[in-house]
Amino acid sequence: MSAKKIAIIGGGNLGTAIAQGLMKSGFSKAADITITKRNTDTLASLKHAGVQVEKDNAKAIRGAEVVIVALKPYNVREVLQEFSGEFRPDQILISVVTGVSIDDLERIVPGMAVVRAMPNTAIAIQESMTCLCFKNASEEQTRFVTEMFNQLGSAVSIDEKLMDAATVLGACGIAYALRFIRANIQGGIEIGFDARTASLIAAQTVKGAAELLIRENRHPEEEIDKVTTPKGCTIAGLNEMEHQGFSSSLIKGITASYNKIVKG
Repeated sequence: MSAKKIAIIGGGNLGTAIAQGLMKSGFSKAADITITKRNTDTLASLKHAGVQVEKDNAKAIRGAEVVIVALKPYNVREVLQEFSGEFRPDQILISVVTGVSIDDLERIVPGMAVVRAMPNTAIAIQESMTCLCFKNASEEQTRFVTEMFNQLGSAVSIDEKLMDAATVLGACGIAYALRFIRANIQGGIEIGFDARTASLIAAQTVKGAAELLIRENRHPEEEIDKVTTPKGCTIAGLNEMEHQGFSSSLIKGITASYNKIVKG
């Protein structure tokens, strides 16, 4: 697929991660990426890498073929409405903003291909899980956007009604996984490891567990069964965790995050 000029409106954590991932994956050249922010000083590393750094959203939009909106949910509608006259029907608008529907976007910029995407911050190292839904997009535009996010990890198309759930499981899920790893590190220190070694063991073990499921397309219990022997230490630890509410607390946390999005 031919390269396209990409503008990222909003140079916060996620917008910056997207820019980094696009460059590291080789999907986009730095010179083909423009990123905007009021305080451009925080984008110095991207500017040094060759990314076009701008304060002017209108200029960034005019020069792009693909516009990725990575603003905070509370100001995305205001900003898009302010610059709605700068968009063109041949552009692709991609929103990575939580809680802004695809219909909301289309009402602001009618007639455009509109994509709602929910990546996570692992996009900076090309390991994101990104959920996508499309409206008014051609087959070619759909392929381009899907390929772009596949270069940044894995992408899957879903019904928009599941996008709030995708936000919790895929985007908030990064924090849940990191908190699990942190707890493993703390336990590792308590049983004798120094912090650096415990961190390496815990992180690599979780990475390996995830790869087993992804590469082998297995259910977690299949792999758990391989580790749990009768009267062994693994089953003793797992049972104690369940007695303390491990699975229940995680499920409750996921539903609490979901209810926060849905109910506010």
